[in-house]
This record gives sequence, C-alpha cells and structure tokens, in this order.
Amino acid sequence: MFVAPWIATVLALFSWWFFTGIILLVVRRADRSGGRTHGASVVLTVPLLALGVAGLIVSAGDFSVTNVYVAFFSALMIWGWIELAFLCGIITGPERRPCPDGLLGWPRFVRAWHTLSYHETLLLCGLLITTAITSDAANTFGFWTYLILFVARISAKLNLFFGVPRVNTEFVPTQLQHLKTYFRQGNVTITFVIGITFLSFATACFAERLFTAETLSLQHGFALLFSLSALATLEHWLMVIPLPDAKLWRWMLPSLPTTSKTGQSHEL
Repeated sequence: MFVAPWIATVLALFSWWFFTGIILLVVRRADRSGGRTHGASVVLTVPLLALGVAGLIVSAGDFSVTNVYVAFFSALMIWGWIELAFLCGIITGPERRPCPDGLLGWPRFVRAWHTLSYHETLLLCGLLITTAITSDAANTFGFWTYLILFVARISAKLNLFFGVPRVNTEFVPTQLQHLKTYFRQGNVTITFVIGITFLSFATACFAERLFTAETLSLQHGFALLFSLSALATLEHWLMVIPLPDAKLWRWMLPSLPTTSKTGQSHEL
C-alpha cells in the first residue's frame, strides 16, 4: 500500500523539477544564441508534442500501472511543448509592448490579455484535445494531469496580474520582457484566496482517493495527481512565503550577457 505512493511521489517531484529545468535551459540557451534559435527550438521539439498525443491515445484504452505513467508523462510532454512555445516568444499574443504607465482597471486587463491570448487559446485547445482523447476511456489520468497544470497556471497568471507579495522576474525570457510591466507586487487579493483554496481542496481530494484506492493502478495514479496538485499549491504559497526556490534551477542555467531583476518564485 505504501510503496506505490512513495515511488509515484518521488517520480512526480523529479519530473516537476526536471521538466521545468529543461524548458528553462532550452529557453536560456536560445536567449544567448539569439537570431532564429527560439523558433528552431520550438519546431525541433514538435515530435515531443506528437509523442505526447500518441501516448495519451495509446494509454487511454487500458487501465494499468504502465499506462498510468504513460498518460502522466504524455500530458507533461503536451504541456511542456506549449510552455516552451510561449517562453520562446513564438506563441504569445498580438500585443508585445510594455504596459503604459498609469493604465488601470479593465483597459489594463484587456491589454494584458492581448499579450497572452494566443498562448491561452493554445492551452485551452490542449485541454480540449486531452478531454476528447480520454472521454469515456478506461484511463483518464492524463486528463487530470493536464487539468491540474491548466488550472494552476491560469491561477498563477491572474495572481501575478492582480498582485502578490513576491514576484520573480529572474526567469522571464528575453522575448517576454514586456510581460514584467503587467506584474503587480502587493498584498494578496481574493484571486489568491480562491486559487489556493481550490488547489488545496483538490490536493485533499486526491489524498483521500489515494488512501482509499483498492488497486495498484489507482494507488500510482492518485499518488501522481496528489503530488502534482500539492506542488501547484506550494508554488502558489511561494508567491507569498520568502523561500529561495529559484536556486533549484539557477545552478543549471547558463548566465545571460545582461542581468535582470531577481525574485523568489518561478511562476510565470
């Protein structure tokens, strides 16, 4: 009973660290190289996107321990490619100018939306594709993996826009420097309360399912989902709590020719 959750938890933690680090590494190297490197990085990794979609299709029909992991990593590959395309500045939004000083309220929100609209649309398309593949399937853990990532990322972006005490700009790529002007550092808002409550509730639900799971496949699957949602919850708290989480990846990234302002949380 307790072996399976530990294996899945450790694997989820490593995957979160490793996939985040690889994406940041690719983007940082593209920033250093300049030119068409950003576009080339996205195009050359399209096979990973295709592999993720294929993995979801193959794993959806049979609910086994192996297919639980295939579905989990397939969802991560789909998500990872979309994030790479965004961080490389290839799929972002039509607005690429900094936010004008003094712009507030609804006009500021609309302008911020235009900086991300293509990316948000692509994220939604990924969710729809994942839903279509796993609808009425025996194995739906790929869908739940993507959904956790989707909800956590939308919540993080809204919190950075409306305001949180700790805002990190260290890992903002060269192509997305204009986004920093839309971040707001300040007291927590109702957006944070809603986001952290929802993620905490999801984590508790997955924990309950984990400890009541009757099969090995369910144990592994819910341990993965519990770990992922717990990490998403922790990442939200790191927008409030002063912990140097950026050190987890900073050591593995090449330095840029010019330095940028450093913060503590790696959410974008």
